[in-house]
Amino acid sequence: MGGLKQSYNQDMQTTKLIVGLGNPGAEYAQTRHNCGFMAVDALAGKLGVNYWKSDCQAEVGRTQDSTGEVVLAKPQTFMNLSGQAVKGLVKKFALDPARDLLVIQDELDLEPGTVRLKQGGGHAGHNGLRSIIDCLGSKDFARLRVGIGHPQDGMPVDIYVLQRLKGDKLSEQQDHVAEAVRLASQWLA
Repeated sequence: MGGLKQSYNQDMQTTKLIVGLGNPGAEYAQTRHNCGFMAVDALAGKLGVNYWKSDCQAEVGRTQDSTGEVVLAKPQTFMNLSGQAVKGLVKKFALDPARDLLVIQDELDLEPGTVRLKQGGGHAGHNGLRSIIDCLGSKDFARLRVGIGHPQDGMPVDIYVLQRLKGDKLSEQQDHVAEAVRLASQWLA
């Protein structure tokens, strides 16, 4: 009887998927466009995830918290194909994206330092979100938008988001990522 109860309790726990958007490779590691990867790495440190494996075209780390399993993922496709990995993970873990998926992304339309959690919405020109929406066939999932602001002085957007951050700019980005980790932890709770 005790084994049946334990199995029932495990079945009642949920699985939550947190995906950080970014581009794979060292050349993108400290760019504005990779703040999703940075946040997932920081969240992994907070949750004690220290083992990553390749699964569904993503680096995946897994852990347990009081509510169930937490799956952290960093798609290893480039940004504009992120939806392939997300769709594979949603299917593998039999998740309801509206309830179980949080995507952490950079957001041009928010000032640097602004971090907002929202449910659903469009892609606002973000190629990673566009890919996820297209692959899932739904806009209804949570997003954690980390503001990076628009480029100044006519710098093209692609150069701005992929510009390697150093010194104070990198330090500021890490502060914004810390706020994203705080909000992601609240979302899990």
